[in-house]
Amino acid sequence: MNILIIGAGGREHAIASTLAKNEKVNNIFLSKHNGGSQGKIINAEINHDDFEVVENFIKENNVELTIVGPEAPLDNGIVDYLEKGNHKVFGPKKSSAILEGSKKFAKDFMKKYGINTAKYSHYDTYEQALASINDFGYPTVIKANGLCQGKGVYICEDEKQAKNALEEIFLDNIFKDQGGSVVIEQYLKGFEASLLCFVSGNKIYPFDTAMDYKKIYEGDLGPNTGGVGAISPNPLWKEVHQAQSNQILAKIEEGLKNENMSFSGILFIGYLIQNDEVFVLEFNTRFGDPETEVLLPRLKSDLLENIEQSINYEEVKLDFEDNVAMATILVSKGYPKSYQKGYEITGLDDLEDIIVYHNGTKKLNQKILSDGGRVLSIVSLSDSLDSSRKSVYDAIEKIHFENMSYRKDIGKLEN
Repeated sequence: MNILIIGAGGREHAIASTLAKNEKVNNIFLSKHNGGSQGKIINAEINHDDFEVVENFIKENNVELTIVGPEAPLDNGIVDYLEKGNHKVFGPKKSSAILEGSKKFAKDFMKKYGINTAKYSHYDTYEQALASINDFGYPTVIKANGLCQGKGVYICEDEKQAKNALEEIFLDNIFKDQGGSVVIEQYLKGFEASLLCFVSGNKIYPFDTAMDYKKIYEGDLGPNTGGVGAISPNPLWKEVHQAQSNQILAKIEEGLKNENMSFSGILFIGYLIQNDEVFVLEFNTRFGDPETEVLLPRLKSDLLENIEQSINYEEVKLDFEDNVAMATILVSKGYPKSYQKGYEITGLDDLEDIIVYHNGTKKLNQKILSDGGRVLSIVSLSDSLDSSRKSVYDAIEKIHFENMSYRKDIGKLEN
């Protein structure tokens, strides 16, 4: 079987590396360039935003399954387009991808089906939002409505910061058409948990839990990123949270059924737990990044089988190892804002018992170069978080590239 994966970041490299272990798989094509591609994994380097180009590649290379990694092609309707040509695709159609593509739609869906979430309001204009900026007190949360690569959420400590956020979104137009409206919501204080689930029609089959680190600096300071570290299972998750999560999943299933939003793919649920009460922060309709990099190494069941079960609207039989995975992401200094790239990465050949997923790298003249904000995911599997943490940071000591930066507190839990 030949497989095409849309995307070529750490998430896609993790998916490809997991699928490559399956004997049924011949070639796995990544739509963009990934410096870690080897063996069965091949860089196709096509324009995946041009769906006709994608379909032609599928036909020319006998691709039997396409898996969509990033959110933008889903929101733009790549699944609808390819399914019209009778191609097998794993991912939601545009009508279901709106759960991620519009924060307003997601919040309205939660409200309609009694899913616990923060109080919120939605505004289409700068003037409307500015007039209601103090409605939930401070801190308050302001979110650009559309897809902003994990960078469209502002936690504002006071009115000045809130005004700055609105100015960036509406007046500076930094998110282009994805920032045409905003959701302002009540700030919740607690810890976050990530739950990825297979969706098979309108039935939901959850993975094990994960925790990701969104802030760029230690101590959870600085701007939000796409994620700079992750752990699975989430060490703060308890049975009381699991019971509430199960109730939430049942309500989402009801919503998917009633709204005719059945699909095959992944639903990522971003939870926040405040005083042991579980709230839903957001939905994503694809594999989370960097959560995928700590969940797939722990997957005991066969990923290809699980994907095919979902596509066929069958029961998805997931199974995980009883171990702990941790990932620290090496980034280019300056990320998530401006940064320089193109620096040679050394030390990767010296690593033992470590998984390396390439987030933003390229191979040139047999050298691996930094080629993005997030560069490498350094992952360790062990029987304890402490052991995984030590292995990850010991490995990082051996890796070097110019302007390399990373958080040193991933996996370090507060007492």
